[in-house]
Parts: sequence; structure tokens; C-alpha cells
Amino acid sequence: MSWVDWCIVAIPMCLLIWVSIYSRKYARGVVDFLAAGRIAGRYVLSVGDMTAGLSVITLVAGCEQNYQTGFAVGFWGAITAPVGVFMALTGYCMYRWRETRCLSMGQFLEMRYGSKFFRVFCATLRTIAEMVTNAIGPAIAANFFIYYLGLPHKIMIFGISLPCYGIVVFLCLTLAMIFIWPGGRISLLITDCFQGLLSYPIFVVIVGYIILNFSWTGDIAPVMWNRVPGQSFMNPYDVSQLRDFNMFALVVSLLGSVLNRAGWIGNDTSGAAKTPHEQKMAGVLGAWRNGFAWMMILLLAIVVIVFMTSPHFVGKNRFPISSTDVRQHLSAKVLEEAVPDPLLRSQIMDEVRKIPDRLTEKDIAGPLSQQKNLDTPYFNTVRQALGDSPEGRYQFQKFRSLFQQMMMPALVSKIFPVGMLGIFCLLMVMLLISTDDSRIFNASSTLMQDVVLPMFKGRLPPEKHLLYLRLTTVGVAIFFLIVSLFFAQLDYINMFTTIMCSLWLGGAGPIMVFGLYSRFGNLTGAWCAIIFGSGTSLFGLIMQRNWALSIYPFLEKMGWVEGLDTFLVTISSPFNPWIQWTMDPVKFPINSFEIYFISMILSVGGYIIGSYLTYKPYDLDKLLHRGIYADGPVPPKEKWTLHNVFSKIIGITPEYTRGDRIIAYSVFGYSVVYSVILIFICIVIWNAISPWPNSWWTVKFFITTLLIPGIVGVISTIWFLIGGIHDARQLFIDLEKRVEDPDDNGQIFTDK
Repeated sequence: MSWVDWCIVAIPMCLLIWVSIYSRKYARGVVDFLAAGRIAGRYVLSVGDMTAGLSVITLVAGCEQNYQTGFAVGFWGAITAPVGVFMALTGYCMYRWRETRCLSMGQFLEMRYGSKFFRVFCATLRTIAEMVTNAIGPAIAANFFIYYLGLPHKIMIFGISLPCYGIVVFLCLTLAMIFIWPGGRISLLITDCFQGLLSYPIFVVIVGYIILNFSWTGDIAPVMWNRVPGQSFMNPYDVSQLRDFNMFALVVSLLGSVLNRAGWIGNDTSGAAKTPHEQKMAGVLGAWRNGFAWMMILLLAIVVIVFMTSPHFVGKNRFPISSTDVRQHLSAKVLEEAVPDPLLRSQIMDEVRKIPDRLTEKDIAGPLSQQKNLDTPYFNTVRQALGDSPEGRYQFQKFRSLFQQMMMPALVSKIFPVGMLGIFCLLMVMLLISTDDSRIFNASSTLMQDVVLPMFKGRLPPEKHLLYLRLTTVGVAIFFLIVSLFFAQLDYINMFTTIMCSLWLGGAGPIMVFGLYSRFGNLTGAWCAIIFGSGTSLFGLIMQRNWALSIYPFLEKMGWVEGLDTFLVTISSPFNPWIQWTMDPVKFPINSFEIYFISMILSVGGYIIGSYLTYKPYDLDKLLHRGIYADGPVPPKEKWTLHNVFSKIIGITPEYTRGDRIIAYSVFGYSVVYSVILIFICIVIWNAISPWPNSWWTVKFFITTLLIPGIVGVISTIWFLIGGIHDARQLFIDLEKRVEDPDDNGQIFTDK
């Protein structure tokens, strides 16, 4: 990058650091540090959540997934839209969680199930799953910046050769700590909001650049059509042969979104709102807040697909680099990381350079597929050179994963001009910080509030409590650093995060949902859910991580491969083509989505059976501060009538102002009436009568994914810029006025 690009990155970052340090004056107590005093407005919460959720890993994983499976399956994702809208509009789980006034998930578990040991165990399990899952974030981000900035894998400092990867990870985590240490959740809320406000115009610039430089009809559409039957990138009726990210994955994602809605809440912004209603409205606004963000992610994936597979980019025509150049450059750089033997690396690269270019459409031997595409010769060459030993399979796994993940940064770093390089780098740095600091903070807060704090018999003084919280964040950051240094990515990013999250979410769903909504569940059922759900996920993780290196070689040595293959094929055959289990020496046959699904089913069954056998009703009103336990104004209740039945179904209550109602109805109209009824159901009916040709699907994709969201993005960008600035200013005013309660720190003392 040029000095212009570096200035674009440095100046906003210095401003954000100053804001973070300034916020320290407002962190006077534990509630301030953990939940921003519970006085945050909806726009601060919503904009901050957008940047915290949209990360470097999101962009990399999105491009990796779409490069393999395209966008056709996403059409069927409309099935899940009404569910998400219903959960947002009704405040499903989030409203009741805010009513509990819990500062952490563990505090809720102890209050709901009456066991301090269960609180500590679950908090430990969740934190381990969270930390290991999120440790991939700095790891992926470090690799991203190495490939994007063209950094070497090794760097000399005072005559000592040090891994650049470790240095970048350390710098990333140090930067995150600068944002956490001063004010905790206050610092994060404010800086995440400001980063979101800075990100909105950047999204617009990147989207505009891509649209101006890549023709829809000339570049994009022809590439999307060039797929084998069953693996279409555009036609949702032609996706039966897609593996991993297919229709079954959508079903699992839908089930997980409902069952684990409350699985991660606590120690994040879910407890920071002024009121439960304000928390609910922040979730409702989530339908509008993304603006051009997801369009940018989509277009980045399209750029990678088109540039790397279209014959238009074989030569150096519009850009100073060709697709062949990118693949060879990427192969050389990935091999440096995946293969430690320099002689073997040199031999492999000699073979890679012999792979012929794709020159014209005539050179294509049929359409492309997941099994046979323009990357296949590179993978075949590398795998053949590495051999079929366990170590060779392991190194190939690592090569293939890094090759697919780093394709996007390696490409855009070569095609973006001066200025754009700095803008995109600034965006990535902001997304890195907003994600890493939130993840570190959430994990450290859980550790402190739910593992360490219950060990104190007396009330912990606020000063010591705040010090321990800050020191715990340092400890978690060090853990992230250690895991990142020894991290080896062997699968799709989204697959890895799914299996790691399922260590907790595989068993957490019924514990949290039934805990918030039923008097039925009890401690026995909760333990059964954890044992069966999380236990299954742990078994699946062990099998995945050790498959190529030790488990498959052992099965091969024992002569069990053929028999197990027959068994797996037999039991998965009723679910073909969505589930296909066959023995593979490189990859465990059961993917992460399938393991996650099995875990959730077993956890629900375990919870229901365990609770039924030891049933004892629970006083839910006390937990939610309702009825006789209410200590403040009680929201009025409306009776069901023909006049209000619709508004009650979509979650509109007497707490809603006129503006709130407009927002709620607009979300329902766009997400259900437009996205589901018009764009999904009507098209499904049309295709049942007269199937669309491929060209129609590309037009539909353009209109519904780029044109309409672009118009919405213009409106929402202006809207959230205004709302975010107003709520950020109001947050400072309210923090100044807030009176701290030293007893409100998450500790529970049982009355004798």
C-alpha cells in the first residue's frame, strides 16, 4: 500500500483509540463495565452489534463458502426469514432475558436451576467453546493481512527470525485490549457504534467500485451458468448434488437459530438496553441496519468467482494480474506455510508452474463442479506430490483450506487501486477490532462472573471486581494468542465454527429456552441435555481433528474401512442426496452441520425426559420480576380481539410508540410480504407451473439481491447514521447522570 492508504488507515484508528480511552471516566462500577449501565439506546446497540458480528472471518468465510456452492441454495433460505422476523418482533428470548436482569448466563442458570456447580460447569464449558471458536478470528485475520499486505511468513528482528503470523496476531489482540481495558462494555459500545458509522460509507464505496468494474451480463452471468447439473450457482431447483452447504445445512441453521436463540446471551449487549422494550427494538432494527454490508460481502464473493473462473481474466486486460498469476502466487505462499520442507516445496512449485492456462471458452472441458474446476489441477498436483501418508494427507488438508480461504485477500490486493486499498484495509481493521474485543470481553466476563465470582463468599468490593475483570480480559487475550499460534485450519471456516460452537450450543438450547419459558424444566433435565448434546459434539470434534492423521490410518490398518463404508452408506442412503456418508482418507465422513443436528436432537430429548422423571414446578414470575415480584411499572396487557390479533401475532405491545409500530410493520412487510410471499412463494408457484430458464434466475438474483437491497441500503445508511449519532451522544449524557448500585454485581446470596 502507498502512504495515502496508510494515512487512510491510521487517522481514524487514532480517533477511535482516543474515544476508547476517554470512555474510562464513565466506568464507575461493575454494571457500567459489564452492561454499559443498562442505559443504551436502540441505535447504539443495533449499529454496534452489526460491526461486532460482521468480522474479517465473516468476509473470508462467506467468500470461501460462496466460491464452492454459489448462491442458489440461498433462495431456499427465505424459508427461515419468517422465523427470524417473528423472533425479532416478539422479542423471543431477548425480552425475557432482559427481564431477569442477569449480568451473565451463569447467573441466570444458578437462579433458574438452583445449583452453583451447574453454573460453574456450564460457564466453563461455554467459555472453552467460545474461546476456542473465537480464537480462529485472530488467526484468520492475521493470515488475511499477511496475504492482503504481501507480508513475508518470516521476518528478521535484531537478527532473529520470527514468524510474521505470530507478530500480527499479537498486534491484533493488543489493539483489542486497548479498546476493552478503559471502560469495558461502555468502551465497546461506543467504539463499535463509531466504527459502524464509519463503515457505512465504506460499504457504499466498495459496492460502487465492484459494480462499475464488473459487468453483470458480460462477466458475472455467464460464469454463474457454467455449472454441472445438480450444482447450479443460480438455479435453486438444480442444487441436489451440492455437498456441505446444502439444503440440509439450511434446516440445521433454522433449528439452531430457534433453539439457541438464548444460547450466547449474557455478558454482551443483550443486557445493556434501557428497558426490555428498547432491547427488543434493537433486535427489530437489525432487519434494516446492515445497509450495504451484506451486499458488499456478496459482491466480494462474486468478484472472486468471476475473476478466478472467467476466461476474460486469464490475461492482463482490465487488471495488472491474471487468474493464473493469482493461483500460482497463492500456491507458492500457501506452500510456505503448509509444507515445512523447502526442497519439497520447490519441487511442488515446479510442477504447479507447468499447469496450463485456461485460454478461451473452447478450452473448457464441460461445465465446472465442486469435484472438477479450475483449482482441481492445483489440488491434484499438490496432493500427488505430498503422497498418501498420514502426514501428506494432513499437509494437503492444510494447503487446500488456506488456498480457498486466502483467495479473496490475495486477489483484491492486486485489483484494488490506491485509496481503495487503504479504505478496504481500514474496514478490515475496524471489523477485526470490533469482533475480537467483543469476543475477548464476553469470554472474560463469563469466566469472572460465573467461574471466579461464585467462589467469593462475601460481597466483592467494586474496585477489586473491576480490576479482576480487566485482568481476566488479559488472560483470555493470552489464551487467544496461544491457540492462534498453534492453530491449524483443516476445514471450511463455517464448518469449524459450527462444530466448535456446538460443544456448548449442542446442549444449551433447551436449557436456556425452556428455562426462560417453562415451569417444567429442572436441574436433572438440564444435566441430561448437556451430557447428551455437548457430549455428542465433543465426540464429533475429536473424530474430525484426528481423522486424517491417526483415526483413518488406524481403521485402515485394522481392515475396517470397507465395512464402515458400507455401514455409513446404508444408514445415510434414505437421506440422499442431502446427506451422503462415505469413507474418505482426508475428511471425516460426517460433517459439522450433521453432528450439530444430532447433538441438538439428543439434547432436547434428554432435557424433556430428565425433567419429566423428576418434575417439580418452578416459580417463573420471580425470575422475570412479574406479578407480585414486580418492583416497577408493569406494562399494560391487551386482550386478544379481532382488531389487534395481527399486531399481537407480530409482537406489537402497548409499549410501542407510533414510530415503533411503523418500524415493526416495515420489517414485517419487507421480510415477510415482499421477501417470502412475493419473492419466494409466488416464484415457487410459478416454477411449479412453468420452470424458469437460467437467464431468468440471474435476472431475479440481480433485482432481489443487488438492485432492491441497494435502494434499501441508501435509506438505511442515512437512517442509521442519524440514529447512531443521536444515541451515542445520549449515552454519554445518561452515563454522566447514572447512579451506581454497588450491590448490583452478579453475585447471588441465598437468604437464610
